Amino acid sequence: MSETIHVDWQMMRKIAGPFPREAFQFVRDGLAHAVEMTHGEGQVGDDTDESKHVSGQQLCLGLRDYAIEKYGRLARTVLDHWGLRSTDDFGRIVFAMVEVGLMRKTDEDTPEDFANVYDFAEAFDPAALA
Repeated sequence: MSETIHVDWQMMRKIAGPFPREAFQFVRDGLAHAVEMTHGEGQVGDDTDESKHVSGQQLCLGLRDYAIEKYGRLARTVLDHWGLRSTDDFGRIVFAMVEVGLMRKTDEDTPEDFANVYDFAEAFDPAALA
């Protein structure tokens, strides 16, 4: 039986900015990908397992990889369509989801962990992804 979670979209958008639901879902789905990249396959764990924690930088790298895997050369176009233009935007979404209880953080995690991890133009350059 799956648990139904009520998501307060208004509150998340108030905290993070006017990103669409798809952007929040992408970050949430990409977290599982980042955990597997960092800790190994089959290591997703549950929300209470801090041994599966990833840092802001690790999450950003995982989200880059996930976007390229999912959208290929269109990754930057898709992220841009959702208003995601920097790793700072990932941080805003993560901390909004933390605020409403959809994600957890450690005491050491800060929004600054997501600042300028990489440049979207370089990270998602279609020519480099060919």
